[in-house]
Amino acid sequence: MRLNPLTLKKIRRFRSIRRGYVSCIIFCLMIAFSLTAEIFINNRALVVRYEGRYYFPTYGQILPGNTFGLDYDYETNYRELQARFAGEDSGNWVLMPLVPFNAYENDLKKDAFPPFPPSLASRHFLGTDIVGRDILARLVYGFRIAIFFSLGLLLANYTIGVSIGCTMGYFGGRFDLLFQRIIEIWSNVPFLYVIIIISSIVVPNFFILILIMAIFGWIGMTWTMRTVTYKEREREYVLAARAMGASNLRIIFRHIIPNTVAIIVTFAPFSVSGGIVSLTSLDYLGFGLPPPTPSWGELLQQGWTYMDAWWIAGSVIVAMIVTLITVTFIGEAVREAFDPKLHTVYE
Repeated sequence: MRLNPLTLKKIRRFRSIRRGYVSCIIFCLMIAFSLTAEIFINNRALVVRYEGRYYFPTYGQILPGNTFGLDYDYETNYRELQARFAGEDSGNWVLMPLVPFNAYENDLKKDAFPPFPPSLASRHFLGTDIVGRDILARLVYGFRIAIFFSLGLLLANYTIGVSIGCTMGYFGGRFDLLFQRIIEIWSNVPFLYVIIIISSIVVPNFFILILIMAIFGWIGMTWTMRTVTYKEREREYVLAARAMGASNLRIIFRHIIPNTVAIIVTFAPFSVSGGIVSLTSLDYLGFGLPPPTPSWGELLQQGWTYMDAWWIAGSVIVAMIVTLITVTFIGEAVREAFDPKLHTVYE
């Protein structure tokens, strides 16, 4: 597959904007790290050597303790197994991740109550929350949930908004007026109250939240695509396609939308950051994903409640600042690279 020369020119223009290009690399590395987080942050061992055999529990099935000579048949505690093998001279060993805790596990201590401050000795590099769960693990796994949530919300909003907006702009007339009135009424519905009502009836999960937010989140893209389509439908290539007998759907989806992709791409990074902030805000208010799901909003709520545990709020605030700054820089670079008005020379 060969890219259009104009598209290649825009990609080279994007790479020349160093701030956005570097931010894109950092953001992609953050996503890759979250997708492979089990290798670095997990209470399952990476490799176990026991009696000459090798086991890889991280992405495999649950291995009971009696697999390694322990006296129980539930999942092996690999930290205890590592300590046990270290005290024996049997040639058995366990390789644990850098952070040997998952996002749901409580690590409690005798004669002490969480939250515990950051500690290199205990492998809690960012400390624990108020119930003893590792904050770094909850940050990383919470980021994974937030990024997939924002991408899913982006796909839903753009699918609805682009389709309806292009249809409104292309056909106009009564169809356009009807949907304008529908959008005006729909945009006045109190979104937060709808979330509260639904949360009181059913516990919202990942897909229910995307559905609820997509029902209200498509309006902005609809107005944008309606305006752009009004302009594009009068251009020569649309008139030529209509004269050649192309159907309305073909003109919209094969001609108009591909020629407005620059606008769609420009808004995408800002929509991703908006999705992350929306999910964090709902989780902070208690109307988001149910506990104990890893959530940045829950950590913010804990940090606000327990101000003395500065590492709770500090960690999630730094993570949010880094994430939103990188996404904003990417959005600015994409907008500058794909906007022809910023690179037009008049003679």
